[in-house]
Amino acid sequence: MRIETDIKLGFKDVMIRPKRSTLKSRAQVSVDRTFVFLHGGPSWTGVPIMAANMDTVGTFEMATALAQHGLFTAIHKHYSKDAWASFLAQAPETVAEFIAISTGTGQGDLDRLTQLLASFPQLRFICIDVANGYSEHFVEFVKRTREQFPDKVIIAGNVVTGEMVEELLLAGADIIKVGIGPGSVCTTRVKTGVGYPQLSAIIECADAAHGLGGQIIADGGCKIPGDIAKAFGGGADFVMLGGMLAGHDESGGELIEKDGKQVKLFYGMSSKTAMTKYAGGVADYRASEGKTVEIPYKGAVEETVKDMLGSLRSTCTYVGASRLKELTKRTTFIRVQEQHNEVFS
Repeated sequence: MRIETDIKLGFKDVMIRPKRSTLKSRAQVSVDRTFVFLHGGPSWTGVPIMAANMDTVGTFEMATALAQHGLFTAIHKHYSKDAWASFLAQAPETVAEFIAISTGTGQGDLDRLTQLLASFPQLRFICIDVANGYSEHFVEFVKRTREQFPDKVIIAGNVVTGEMVEELLLAGADIIKVGIGPGSVCTTRVKTGVGYPQLSAIIECADAAHGLGGQIIADGGCKIPGDIAKAFGGGADFVMLGGMLAGHDESGGELIEKDGKQVKLFYGMSSKTAMTKYAGGVADYRASEGKTVEIPYKGAVEETVKDMLGSLRSTCTYVGASRLKELTKRTTFIRVQEQHNEVFS
């Protein structure tokens, strides 16, 4: 046993210090990024905000809506091949650049992934997603996937430390998903005691990834638009959102009337709700590590996207970054004990 005594920070622990700017308007700020990937295929250009691969967020409907703004969606792994065929037949061609096929690491997962990519070769992004990216089995699956699909862009996670980022990049991944326990419907930290404050994880993992020519996704922990800016300021290349995109028309799930208000269910993919839906219940050897909540109905996701991007552009004007790429170079974090005045919360 050992104790690390240096401070680890979450989004709530800091604010971004303003700096002199020559920008006259938020309209001058570009929130697009262009990335060249370490292993897989040509470059990608878009807004590097992602919908999480949860069945109440990462839907085909969400992908269609977000792609119109250049945002990315990791499609959840529970769609059938026929559902994929129907979606791709109706979607604009450009949507394929803004979606990933999600997969676990079992043999059945690999078989499904192989079938989908054989049927739909225009899809170039694979998201290999497990709760614990530290297992040797996971690393081997990444290697095997890279060997089988040398021209695809591989997203792999989740991890929170630099050495594991490096191992996964060397194993064949292009983009590493960073975050253990920060999600709004994740209970891993409560159930296991394992985790890492998200901002410090981003800073450490971004440094490791960029040293090898890879990228990271800050996955989880964003409650408000300012947290998205802090993630990018900390060095994240992409930011993945779950709860902030839940509750919309495009989010999937049934719209429920409760106590005179409209709500939608939102739950973690390791929750009892999800495991009952897809695996017949929680296995005897494990515990649920997610919760189920009711999200107030938010309508179409369009207004939420506009609010997030407008807020991000505003952050950039406060620190003098004309492009999102410049934000991390213009970011100085200051430690705080209070974020905002909550008198009317």
